[in-house]
Formats: sequence, C-alpha cells, structure tokens
Amino acid sequence: MKIPAEKMRATLSRRTFLAGSAGAGLIMSVGVVLPGCSREEAVSEIAMDAASRAFAPTVWFEINADGAILINIAKAEMGQHVGTALARIIADELGADWNDIRLKHVDSDPRWGYMVTGGSWSVFTTFAMLSQAGAAGRIVLRDAGALLLDANPDDCTVERSRVTANGHEVSFAEIVQKGDISRTFTDEELAALPLKPASERRFIGRETQALDIPAKTSGEAVYGIDVELPGMVYAHPLIPPTRYGSSINSIDDTAAQDIPGYLQTLELADPSNQLQGWAVVIAENYPSAMKAAKTIQVDWTPGPTAKVNEADILDEGARLAADKTSGVLVVDDGDVAQAHAGAAKTHNAIYRTGTALHFTLEPANAVVEFIDGQCHIHSGNQWQSLILPVLAKSFGMEETDIIIHQYYLGGGFGRRLWGDQIIPAALAARALGKPVKIVFQRPDDSRFDCVRSASVQQFDASFDGEGKLTGIEHAAAAGWPTLSMAPGFLVDGVDGNGKFDAFSISGADHWYTLPNHRVRAINNDLAQRTFLPGWLRSVGPGWIGWGVESFMDELAGLAAEDPIEFRLARLDAAGKNAGKSPESVGGAARLAGVLKEVRERSGWGRELPEGEGMGVAICHGQERTMPTWIASVAHVAVDPETRKVTVKKIWQSIDCGTVVHPDGALAQAEGAILWGVSLALHEGATFKDGQVSQRNLDTYTPLRMADVPELDIRFMQSTEFPTGLGEPPLISVPPAIGNAIYAASGIRARDLPIRL
Repeated sequence: MKIPAEKMRATLSRRTFLAGSAGAGLIMSVGVVLPGCSREEAVSEIAMDAASRAFAPTVWFEINADGAILINIAKAEMGQHVGTALARIIADELGADWNDIRLKHVDSDPRWGYMVTGGSWSVFTTFAMLSQAGAAGRIVLRDAGALLLDANPDDCTVERSRVTANGHEVSFAEIVQKGDISRTFTDEELAALPLKPASERRFIGRETQALDIPAKTSGEAVYGIDVELPGMVYAHPLIPPTRYGSSINSIDDTAAQDIPGYLQTLELADPSNQLQGWAVVIAENYPSAMKAAKTIQVDWTPGPTAKVNEADILDEGARLAADKTSGVLVVDDGDVAQAHAGAAKTHNAIYRTGTALHFTLEPANAVVEFIDGQCHIHSGNQWQSLILPVLAKSFGMEETDIIIHQYYLGGGFGRRLWGDQIIPAALAARALGKPVKIVFQRPDDSRFDCVRSASVQQFDASFDGEGKLTGIEHAAAAGWPTLSMAPGFLVDGVDGNGKFDAFSISGADHWYTLPNHRVRAINNDLAQRTFLPGWLRSVGPGWIGWGVESFMDELAGLAAEDPIEFRLARLDAAGKNAGKSPESVGGAARLAGVLKEVRERSGWGRELPEGEGMGVAICHGQERTMPTWIASVAHVAVDPETRKVTVKKIWQSIDCGTVVHPDGALAQAEGAILWGVSLALHEGATFKDGQVSQRNLDTYTPLRMADVPELDIRFMQSTEFPTGLGEPPLISVPPAIGNAIYAASGIRARDLPIRL
C-alpha cells in the first residue's frame, strides 16, 4: 500500500547546488531552487547574502567570517534533540569542528520547504539530503582552500573546520574571508557525491554534546508560553459543551466587570469553522482573565453529540468491526473467506483501547500580533505546513502573510501537529487591534485536546485439521485524525474502493508471513463527529500493535507453541516481507534478529516465582516504508488478591539502522517505553456527555515515579539507512505487558488501559 510518509521525504524537485562569490564574501546555496522558484531568483538570494560575508546555504547552513557554522533547523524541538541529530549529519560530511556549530530553529518561511515534525520522520526524511548538502559544502571548501594553499584538491583533507595540504592549513573562516568561487551542482551530481563511509564519521553515532541542553538547563530556552509582547492582553477560552455544533445564545459578564484588569468577553466567529460556539475572556493580565472566566455566564445550545459517552463510541466501533462489508481494504492477501470456510477450527477476539490524552507539560498557548498586514504567530508547532492553510481561511489572509515563529515545545507528542490554539488568539488580536496571548488552563487544555480515539479491533483466525494457522481477518475501527485534519493524506484501498487513514491502521500490514491475510480499516463516524481525533505518539500502531501482538500470543497458545518460536516461524522474510533498499534492507529477517537478541538477553523461558510472568511483543515502528525493528520482553508480577500489576523490568532490542545521536536515541527509547507502560496500566480518559471527563491530574493519572520499571535497552549495531525512533519503542510495550500478565495470572487482558 502507498504510505503517506513518502510525501514527507525532503527531496526537492529542480534541486541544485549553487556557489558563488561577491565582494569579500563567499556564499553558497544548497537546494534553494524549490518548486516555483527560478534559478535566477536563487542566485539573487545568494547575492543578497554576500554582503554579510557568509558562506551561506540559504536552506541548511551558513559559515560566517569568524568560522561559526549556523545550521538552520526546520524541525520542532520538544525534548528529542532533533537539532543536534540533524547538525551531526551536516557537520560530519562538511568536516566541521563541533565547537563551531550553532543551531537556529526557523520560522515558517516557504524557503524551508514542507515543515513537519512527527511520525518519527525527521532524521529519516532528511538524512540523504543533509548528507549531500554537507558533502557539497566540503567539496567547495576543499577546492577553495586548495587554491589558497596552492595545492591539488585531491591532496587536501577537510576536518575540524580546516582544509589541510602538505603540512599547511587554512580555516573555514579564512576561506570565507578570502575565497572566490562559483559552482553549480545538478541534482544528479548531488546524488552522486561521495559520502563518507561509516568508519570515517566523527559525529554520527559518537558521543557528542547535545546543543540544546545548555539553554534548557540555564533557563535561557524560550518556549511558546514564555513569549510576551509590548501592549499585549491575555485571553482565556470559554469552551463550548461540544467540539462541533454548539452555539452561543447569550453571554452575561456582569460579575466579571468588578474584577480589576477585566476588559471584555468576545464571541468568536471562525470562518474556518474549527471553532464553533467559542468565546474568550480578555484581561490585562492572566490572573484576572482566569478569575473573570469563572464568573462569566454563557448560555449555549449544545451540538448533537452532547449525550455521547465512551461506551457509545466503543459499541459503535464493535458494530462496525463485526460488519464484514464495512471499511476499506488495506491488505488482501490470499483468500481469507475460503480459509475460514474450510477451517477445522476458528478463533476470534476483540481488542479495545480507550480514549487517551496528550497532556503535555506545557499547555496549549499562542501569542498573535498583526503588523502591517502580516500575522505574526508565536507558538510551538509541529506541522506548520498543515495549519497554515487553515489559518489563512480563518483570518481571510494569504498564507504568505502569516508567519509562525518557532519556539521550544514543552511536549508535543502529536498535539502540536495541529495548531488550532492559534485561532482564538488571532481572532481576538484582529478584533482588538493589539497582541493577544492565550493560555489554556489544564482542564480547558484537556477538553480542547485532539484525543487519541477509542478503538475496537476484531480478529478472526482459522486453522486446518493439522492445527496450522491458515488465515487471519483483522478489522479496526476508530476515529481518523487524517480524515479531519489532512484528508489529502488518505490512501486508496488495495481494491480501489474507498480511502483510509494509513496512520490509523499502520502495523496491521505487518511483516509476518501468513497464507491468507485480510485487513479492513474502518472510520468510526460517531467518534469523528464527537471530537477531533488526533495523532498521539505512535499514532495507529499504539492501538493496532496492542491487538496484533496480543492476538498472536493467543494463537501461539492455541498452537501450543512458545510465543517467540511462533513468531519466528512467521518472520521468514519471504515475498513482500523481504524488504528493500534503502529503508527496509533485510526485511523481516531484521525483525527476527531483534527478537532473538531480546530472547537471549532477557533469559526468556527461565523459571519465575508464582504470580510472575514474562511476555513478548514485536513491532516494525510506524510504516512499512520506514520500519524500525523492535522486540520487547516485559517481566511483571500480579498480586493474586488485589490483582495489582507491577512491571518489574522491560528489555527492548532496537534496530533503527544507523544511530545518529546515541544519547538522544536512548532518551527517546526510554521516554517512549515509559509512556507505553503508562498507556498500558495507568492513564486513560472516557467521554461523558460529549466531552472527556478526566481533565486534570487528580483523575487523569499517568505513570508515576514509584511505578517506573527497570529498563534494559540495546541498539543493534548497524550502518543501514537510519529510520525513525521517537515513537516506535512505545508500540510493543503494552502488548508485551498484557502477554506477561497472562503468563503470570492466566488472565487475558483485551482492553487498554488494563484493568484486571
């Protein structure tokens, strides 16, 4: 199937590398000829940079006359050290000194191309391009340095920001100050540039300080919530009783008028229709806005989903999953119906997940100001290119007149892929003619969240007379984020009938070889109408993996086989599961490799005390077009009287190809695994009367420190193409825990969060 992640690849059509000189400055451009931009425009842009005496790729990096290397980061920093990872790629190929590297997180100017930070795509989609940019820069600097050294370029080495030949050297700074060069690389020449072998890398895969940590530890890092502008007022949201269809009958702010600092309450009309039935309280300061909001009386007419509860959404999902005519075909290998009709034995199961919130440490916020016909937005955002068209519609402006200034994110996890918190601030700022800052208090942030949809999966398996598995039919129903927020990313069904949200079904197209396999993706329309489904860290695999890997354990039990051996027998890398270059070389064989590794390291099969058990689960990360091979083993204890589950230890083996930033990779894996534990046992929300009922930490209870298990994580040594890492380590954790619970207690958990 075609995966939308392909659209995220940062390959630029009409891409060229341009280098030139003007005056005393040496300037360079890598990849500036974007669609709609002529070569002449690109050269003109380079000429403008010459005055600053900078060797400047207008997209990715520049070197000033002092030798400082500024790398432009078009990805959001939310704790994953993405800037450090991307800088390593350029610095390695460029031959830079790490001490010369500086980072700049850029705004939403079109020059940066398509901007998104999600799906664990950042390194995967930019590795080749940034490597080529660095290599091209190295060649230009080498050749210019050779001229200054009166040496043959082939005799020069480039490292530590210096070009050396015959015992003499010239620094990048000197080359920028004195060099004179003009050169163009075609797209084909860029692709053919010789890249350094892994053995010659100095930064990729090596211990190197993360460049974003000092600012965070010193307090210098600026988050969206930190922004203040002169003349700014504060807005507090008044959120309607339903996401859709609510309308305001009247607003009574009589009591608020006695609160010092209170200014007024605005009813909002949003042309994009993202906000329906909204009002905001305006005050001179935030405490006054909060106090006033508690006194405002709003009479709403609720929307049509005001009586919808969690059970209604799950019941509708179960109904849809049971209807074999529903949904869109994602996988249709062999003949599942025939296998089922001729089966000697069948087995079915239903797996469900409840609603889950993002609950970022930094709640939703934005500061918006209109200046000279332009809208300036100050807010952390993960997907600028997605929200800009919506903002343009809401504000009645051209996208080019809207600028999103990027800041650190105090947690994203998919919530800030959608920037709808910007809309109320902007509408208020336009109405008032002054900057407006909106900050959501935790309960409002929870009500406004783009939650992970509740889901229902039905599995039907068939066995022949010899007890061999002959087929699996899999149906998954949930609200689809892509349907509401990015419909252009919907994918055609394999039979050409209908479209589906690949992000909500990824993982069902797994790497097991099955004789017959059928998968249907089903949109739960009731969920879609009740709330705005969102992308939560790991997206669809967070619930798909729960069902697939738990059901595989059930089937192993029915076959009376060891769960790991049962899986390995189906990871034969045959046919479509053989993998392909560059992203999935080795295919299912690499998935089998991590499974074997974690089996040995965890001591799988050893004798455990009564009430304890071990469970296993595997996953391939986000998409088949970007597989990260992961196997997890969980060791749990189940109290026979209280049924309290304690996760004692989790082993995880990860093959993500080349590990670009080892410390960051480990931190990402640790965070993802712990969130997996949290989603499995601790956190969860339910809808009541059209809204989530758990809105703060007194009722929404993520993993606490006391419940953190021991973690044993190992990355497989590899020089293959790097794949994603932010989300995949989460996916196999809940099913590994569920399978361990079964091993310890004989209780098969089929709902997340697990409640025994």
